[in-house]
Amino acid sequence: MGAKRQRIIDQGPSFYGNSPGSSFMYTAPPPPYSYVSQPPPFPVVRLRGLPFDCTETDVAEFFHGLDIVDVLFVHKNSKFTGEAFCVLGYPLQVDFALQKNRQNMGRRYVEVFRSKRQEYYKAIANEESAEHTGILRLRGLPFSAGKDDIMEFFKDFVLSEDAVHIVLNSEGRPSGEAFVEFTNAEDSKAAMSKDRMTLGSRYIELFPSFSEEMEEAISRGR
Repeated sequence: MGAKRQRIIDQGPSFYGNSPGSSFMYTAPPPPYSYVSQPPPFPVVRLRGLPFDCTETDVAEFFHGLDIVDVLFVHKNSKFTGEAFCVLGYPLQVDFALQKNRQNMGRRYVEVFRSKRQEYYKAIANEESAEHTGILRLRGLPFSAGKDDIMEFFKDFVLSEDAVHIVLNSEGRPSGEAFVEFTNAEDSKAAMSKDRMTLGSRYIELFPSFSEEMEEAISRGR
């Protein structure tokens, strides 16, 4: 599990503090409720209908003005389902996030729902138990990153340039994603220790993948 998500679980509600940050587009009023006997609700929403090439940056732009603590994309059989969980910086931000329900991201309208801490944790557990096939999907790459940079990121493993596939978007530009074919499933599982480590100024998310997903993503950019 990435360090950021581990901190959220370990620290609980206190992780996101007691007051909104300065990056807000609005001035949040004081809470109309008291948390004397119980902690504040966990600030997480669930999104449905996301584009299949959606990135964390897209989600952050969709919720522009809100503090994004984590974005967890949901996969089933190693395929992106179009759903995600978004952890916000402060409980009151959930109401502002819900106002984005059925607004567009690209050509698709996105549904936004209230969610619960338990649903978010369950989704994390499901992602981490995914089966390894020897292929990892990388997300969050700097757009300037080349194959050499990715090979250096995985310098503890034997890789060739042919094993690194940088995904392009429909305009032929780097999408911030890539696929890496490792020698075997054991290596790809071991390489998950690099999840959420940085390449340049960006932290990189890693996901177990498989050849069909890789070929489909590569073909979209051709």
